[in-house]
Amino acid sequence: MSLAVLYSRGRSGIAAPLVTVEVHVANGLPALSIVGLPEAAVKESKDRVRGAILNSHFEFPAQRITVNLAPADLPKEGGRFDLAIALGILAASGQIACNQLDHYECVGELSLSGELRPIIGVLPIALQARDHGRKLILPKQNLAEAALVKRIEIIPASHLLEVCAHLGGQQIIQTAFECPDSPKSANELDFADVHGQYHVKRACEIAAAGAHNLLMLGPPGTGKSMIASRMPSILPALTEQQAQETAAIASISDQGLDVANWLQPPYRAPHHTASAAALVGGGGNPRPGEISLAHNGTLFLDELPEFDRKVLEVLREPLETGHITISRAARQTDFPARFQLIAAMNPCPCGYLGDASGRCHCTSEQVMRYRARISGPLLDRIDMHLEVPRVSHEILRKGSPNGEESSAHIRQRVIAARNIAMARAGKANAALSAKEVKQFCGLSEPGHQLLEQAMDKFGLSNRAYHRILKLARTIADLAGSDGIALNHLSEAIGYRKLDRQS
Repeated sequence: MSLAVLYSRGRSGIAAPLVTVEVHVANGLPALSIVGLPEAAVKESKDRVRGAILNSHFEFPAQRITVNLAPADLPKEGGRFDLAIALGILAASGQIACNQLDHYECVGELSLSGELRPIIGVLPIALQARDHGRKLILPKQNLAEAALVKRIEIIPASHLLEVCAHLGGQQIIQTAFECPDSPKSANELDFADVHGQYHVKRACEIAAAGAHNLLMLGPPGTGKSMIASRMPSILPALTEQQAQETAAIASISDQGLDVANWLQPPYRAPHHTASAAALVGGGGNPRPGEISLAHNGTLFLDELPEFDRKVLEVLREPLETGHITISRAARQTDFPARFQLIAAMNPCPCGYLGDASGRCHCTSEQVMRYRARISGPLLDRIDMHLEVPRVSHEILRKGSPNGEESSAHIRQRVIAARNIAMARAGKANAALSAKEVKQFCGLSEPGHQLLEQAMDKFGLSNRAYHRILKLARTIADLAGSDGIALNHLSEAIGYRKLDRQS
């Protein structure tokens, strides 16, 4: 047979579109050409494939070989098509049987010796292969990641010869891998380490229970970064669907996927020198940025005003929509980006405004200019604004007289409140739509009057109105209350500090 057809997978955002690898061997001058919009790494595969076939003791056909990667308008990148091309050449030249190839999808980069090397983005490939009812042949180093997908037959191999022996029935490759079902927490950070700051811990508990955005304002050294780093320790574990979404993004990124902790919400803390492209994603072939890597988890921005204003402004749309669309001349790529924003900032340029030490000498104009680096529309999208004062020396040395509450205890209350929200609307309270807010966040007549008075007095926006209701709903869930009481609403209004107009 002079024509062989195999299936592989490309990459487009977090999707893994099907790529049909057609290999035709015909008479003519010896040559190997690859068509179908291949990039440089794909064009170079001809040399890797030739070396792998020869060093695996097969014959490389001295004929004209044409490899077509369809669809032709999808850019192909990387070495993931090496294995499919090599198998196609061997099948088209009659060196291996090809009657079962349409039941498989093949991905993997080949070395010159024929060994299979791992590729990035295996999890989306495995999901698509399962949905299309095909078996997946891949490098053995990618097995742990692909095994996170259930109900799929995976054939892990370390060499081209193993794949050929499996396809020919001489030596069947067996899969034996235990997928971790529960997160193995390596996080030793605990809220019990934070002495004092009881109102801050309370706010973090509310933020975690409803997936609300939080901004902490306070002098240097009061524990803002310390508290933010402990937020993952009180968040509920991801559902399997959420974990697969998050893992798919990590899989196609340069950082890779931590299989042992794949059910834990991600935590990202980029430096304030990060560019807009680093934050939202980008590149010629768009890659996910920090906001997508924090999908279903926490994005911590320390020293918020030190970020470039243009960088901060790109957060406005993802905070509302939960996804980011990166447009390029040739194509558009959509990445999910439903993250919880935790931010920290100093109250003034020197950092000591309102501190008991009295070290601040900033003028009111300097303070106003410093805070104006964060735009009103961005601040309006942050549900909770919280002051973090300095704790006394006695509390810092001894802690609370009754001891500090651990993350495990706080997490139990957070999970209970989150379960209430999930049973009610199928989502965290922060993600409720306007229609769902009206349905699930009803107020009594005194509650409406209180909220309307607060809006008039502090000049709150309509967006703030809905966010206060969502926040009050979370506070009520933590209290085990079916309705939103006045004390729940008052506490929610109290967290809208920085956008008040006095």
